[in-house]
Amino acid sequence: MEVKRRTVKTLVTKLGSVSERTRVDALCELRLMSKLDAESRPLIAEAGAVPYLAETLYSSSHSAQDNAAATLLNLSISSRATLMSTRGLLDAISHILRLHASTSYASAVQSSAATLHSLLIVDEYRPIIGSKRDIIYSLIDIVKHVGSPTRSVKDALKALFGIALYPLNRKTVIELGGVGTLFSLVMKDLAVGVVEDATAVIAQIAGCEESEEAFRKVSGIGLLVDLLDGATSSSMRIKENSVGALLNLVRCGSEKVGREVREMGLGVGVVEGIADVAENGSGKGKGKAVALLKVIYGGNGCVVRDERFDSLLNQCSS
Repeated sequence: MEVKRRTVKTLVTKLGSVSERTRVDALCELRLMSKLDAESRPLIAEAGAVPYLAETLYSSSHSAQDNAAATLLNLSISSRATLMSTRGLLDAISHILRLHASTSYASAVQSSAATLHSLLIVDEYRPIIGSKRDIIYSLIDIVKHVGSPTRSVKDALKALFGIALYPLNRKTVIELGGVGTLFSLVMKDLAVGVVEDATAVIAQIAGCEESEEAFRKVSGIGLLVDLLDGATSSSMRIKENSVGALLNLVRCGSEKVGREVREMGLGVGVVEGIADVAENGSGKGKGKAVALLKVIYGGNGCVVRDERFDSLLNQCSS
């Protein structure tokens, strides 16, 4: 361990060299070491590498950006506190994300978004990162930009998901145009994984008062209902996310949105989709689906149900 410590210290010292070649070589070695050797990650962070890595994100060299961003991602696995306590780190990440369509290297953008997602695992970091409107704006812009690589979009969506886990951040995502961008992505019928990630974010931001108006502007309820219809062949995860979004809208919205969800949800294909989640989804998904069925049928006492749905609804009180 002592040999590793000395090696790391030497490499980190080289990050401050006046020689670009020396800095590049040290960056490459630290990236590889932090990827392959878990024990080295805290040593690299403790040796003071993070400020150098953050500063390197401003470099015009794509290679330097890439190596620095990848190393930060690797360090975020075990040294989140060190990263978050480094002055200017979030600003440097914001810089890379903001220039995603111009001077930032694509893989550096992806690693930076993934680093945010890693940091957002810690509950107390969510309000801190969520207070950086420039970061949220850039993540939404990556998702919106037609030239963004699929991996960049997926990494940005995962970061947005982590941000939206903190309730007070949801309003900011909505204010910065997140709802329209996310639903546009869903309507493009892209790869299943992208739609799954997009609907996961949608389900989270539905959980605030501001979501009702924003969703109405893009016909969001109708789109979520369509995803539950068997004719769309949505994956189980997309169905679960759609159920979660509709349930959050009802819980956080007005009576009007509750009526809309009930009316649109009564379609045979839609009810079948919700019932499919209630029977075959994940543990959380099943509970939400049963709750949504109760919402739909609870406001429509005259609706005839079959025994299957009665059985599912009875789970609410069992």
